[in-house]
Amino acid sequence: MQKIIIIEDERSLQKTLSDGLIQDGFEVFSALDGETGIALAKKEKPDLILLDLILPKMDGFEVLRQLKMGEETKSSMVIVLTNLESSGDVEKVLELGATTYLVKANYGLQEIIEKIKETLNKK
Repeated sequence: MQKIIIIEDERSLQKTLSDGLIQDGFEVFSALDGETGIALAKKEKPDLILLDLILPKMDGFEVLRQLKMGEETKSSMVIVLTNLESSGDVEKVLELGATTYLVKANYGLQEIIEKIKETLNKK
């Protein structure tokens, strides 16, 4: 069973995504802030991490940087799911090692789950 960690501070979105992914057969873990997300990723060694950029305690850019530097987490694929739309942000996360960049407002739940499946199938 493939493991996914959702690092998202918006509880309702986190729950909706988690429920949808569990229904599709994934093992899902969640964190509400960047620090907890990194600790969880080191422990669980997920196949994929769904990461928001605007987070309490540590922003998503720093979380991504630390994930890609960590021995236990550098091979985990990362999909950034955020409301930030500037091309500078997109470039920065892709340079830091994110696999995909999705703007929340542009995708429905099912589309996000399909993107996750597509990304995992490329692994």
